[in-house]
Amino acid sequence: MAGGEAGRRPLVAAESYTPEILRDFLTDLENTRHTSDVWRLIVELGIQLNLPYVDLISASSYSNWKKTQFIRTSYDSSWLNSINADPDLAKWSYFRSHAMHFLTPIAVGVEFAEDYRHIPHGRYKVLQEAARRGLRSGFSIPLRVHAPPQAALITFSGNHSKREMEQIIRMHGWTLHAAALSGHQRYMTHFAGEFSERNKITEKQRELLRMIGTGLQDKVIAEELGVSVSAVRQRMNNILKKTGLSNRSELAALAMSMGILPDPLSRQDEAQAIRVEMGLPGRSGDTIRIRTRN
Repeated sequence: MAGGEAGRRPLVAAESYTPEILRDFLTDLENTRHTSDVWRLIVELGIQLNLPYVDLISASSYSNWKKTQFIRTSYDSSWLNSINADPDLAKWSYFRSHAMHFLTPIAVGVEFAEDYRHIPHGRYKVLQEAARRGLRSGFSIPLRVHAPPQAALITFSGNHSKREMEQIIRMHGWTLHAAALSGHQRYMTHFAGEFSERNKITEKQRELLRMIGTGLQDKVIAEELGVSVSAVRQRMNNILKKTGLSNRSELAALAMSMGILPDPLSRQDEAQAIRVEMGLPGRSGDTIRIRTRN
């Protein structure tokens, strides 16, 4: 479960140079075990800063609206369903389109409409409706995982005038930005680990994914498990149905994404060399490869 003051670890003096609100958030974040714990902390941070309306949107590709992984909101956002179903309105969602291309946080909401490049009348009416529901202004932070292609954003909103929102950003923008970056990273780590839970993947199926991911063929897997080749293929088909995947290669990739197998780009062994670079890009410097042993 999430940390809370009683569960926070003692900090050394060198950790005391960030805002107290951010320190508390990050130390509580260290204790999370589930996506729900992370989400609770993010929403509590928004409430603490008088920005109670929080959106977390994650997509495997922001260039394709159909590849949204999940949407979480701290409020009833069902009124947006029909709006987002209209492609002409959806594409003018300014904070989403900004997050597709850029990394800079952006002020959002009807209070900042004049600061944008262009907003069609239909989308401006959406901002007005959001303001009527309490989302008058906000602060949206673009996020990345293996960027590109995976992208996300967290938006903190409240019923504030432009001047009030500017003051919140000046006072707490760093805290919101750092909390969003760390919170999203932690959330996605738990999200990947919870894949088995969401898709009801059993321990036996996880073991089969591990074997597939290591490149073992069906006959070898069958011998190791003490079952027939047809049983292995039936189990594989069951996993394909559960996950919506279509072939063996995708199952191998899934094993890595779930953390069952290590990322080959991060794997270290005795033969691996560490690249050490000294100096600035474009200037004379040295590059050294150091052979290490574990």
